[in-house]
Amino acid sequence: MKALKERIIADGIGIGTEIVKVDSFLNHQIDVALLDEVGLEFARRFEGCGVSKILTVEASGIAIACMAARHMGNIPVLFAKKAAPSTMTEEFYGAEVKSFTKGTTSVVRVSKKYLNRGDRILILDDFLAHGEAAIGMAELVEQAGAELVGVGAVIEKEFQGGGRRLRERGCRVESLAVIGSIRDGKIYFLD
Repeated sequence: MKALKERIIADGIGIGTEIVKVDSFLNHQIDVALLDEVGLEFARRFEGCGVSKILTVEASGIAIACMAARHMGNIPVLFAKKAAPSTMTEEFYGAEVKSFTKGTTSVVRVSKKYLNRGDRILILDDFLAHGEAAIGMAELVEQAGAELVGVGAVIEKEFQGGGRRLRERGCRVESLAVIGSIRDGKIYFLD
């Protein structure tokens, strides 16, 4: 997606060889107009797939999922919680997920009330790095007996292998910007 790549070049920061900092427009402060374009692009890429719900993980993926849902007919957005809230009194599906950014492992949870057999699920998130979050969410979909339509990432860091892992599992992956490497603070795209 040209506008996204231009924004990453203009405002993204490469840290070391593995981190892309885009907090000025994507995951700390949000450029709503750009995010609307991102949502529209996901809707275009998954058009005709019969997506009935979008699944993401709190918190960075929520805004992305909401914008895509708006362009997909205002379908429901479901987000996996990283901690068990006291309000989640019903049964839930759970999967262990490692966070590359935070260096932690947590169990993501979705209430069984909201993820059901017959749902056609699109997983969306801000980043696809090692693929841990997406694989964990795919496990939630599988536990529910729902169907995984695909995974969408705003930014894929191809060199960390998550996209490859998902594709090897037979999953459709659509990434709006694919980064091949980060060297000397500069971000290099694959395409």
